[in-house]
Amino acid sequence: MSDTTEMAAQAADRLARAERDRAPCPPIRDLIDRNDTASAYAVQSRLEADAIAAGRVLTGRKIGLTSLAVQAQLGVDQPDFGSLFADTGFEDGSDIDTGRFLQPRIEAEVALALSRDIDAASSSAEDILAAVDWVAPALEIVDSRIANWDISLADTIADNASYGGHVIGPKVHGVSGIDFPALKMELTQDGDVVSTGSGRDCMGSPLIAAAWLATTLAGLGQPIRAGQIILTGALGPMVAVKAPGSYVATIEGLGRVACRFR
Repeated sequence: MSDTTEMAAQAADRLARAERDRAPCPPIRDLIDRNDTASAYAVQSRLEADAIAAGRVLTGRKIGLTSLAVQAQLGVDQPDFGSLFADTGFEDGSDIDTGRFLQPRIEAEVALALSRDIDAASSSAEDILAAVDWVAPALEIVDSRIANWDISLADTIADNASYGGHVIGPKVHGVSGIDFPALKMELTQDGDVVSTGSGRDCMGSPLIAAAWLATTLAGLGQPIRAGQIILTGALGPMVAVKAPGSYVATIEGLGRVACRFR
């Protein structure tokens, strides 16, 4: 086993132990350089394979770090991606046990699914729009296995792009008339506005973010499949989850999605 492979294995073990023991761990950048995205994705892939082997069901992908505000919060400068699982997908209006997570934060996003596979070497926003089956307002529960959210780019990539869970709102079909960059978002906590943003805050448009993901995954030989959920990235700053607390995201033109934490 090479030193790099051994270091990736140690990083994966550290993150898996943090999840299993419900105790955040130190950053993994003592094992993988903070900007070594290739090794970080190798850790992520190892943990994903272990999750699937344990019976978890992959349902889609998430794009992280699409908002400049979120990048500034975390001190990184590029997007990343991770995996979604069925057992951490919640229905609109769900009452969620905060104890399922370690250090949860929440952000509002546009979710979508495609009607066909996207495996082209390069995809555009127009390609994504032509393939959209549905879009929906969504909440992503962002979480970190790394103590105090002390993360670099490699830390968050290895940690499945800091994914915790997601809530999908009502699905909208027939999306050709939606102005994705102009979508306005407002996220409230117990009725108080805690985050605002727009489609432009997500790499210029959620469709541009989805095209980045499709191109990136096609290059890795892991194309987006029809029916998979894509969380396209935050439309505004994420906020720490407070429990008990109710969160409602309204995305103008798409609708609203809500959940409550206990």
